[in-house]
Amino acid sequence: MNDLTSRLIKCFQAVFPDLPEAQIPTATQHSVPTWDSVATVTLVNVVDEEFNVELDLEQLDQFNSFESFERHLSAAQTPR
Repeated sequence: MNDLTSRLIKCFQAVFPDLPEAQIPTATQHSVPTWDSVATVTLVNVVDEEFNVELDLEQLDQFNSFESFERHLSAAQTPR
């Protein structure tokens, strides 16, 4: 597990404390009953703070899974 993934798991644990860690990498809005729009905004804020990035709130609908957060963060960290 790389550093990005482990840090992102901690972000998800902060927002979804009842979600078992083993389920976090496959978590989606559909698989986590408590993942609603408020949880998405909270998660975006936690991720922003942890990774010192600004996720575009206009694209909230794109942040609907652990994988989507991980993909976005990986792309943001890749030198262009």
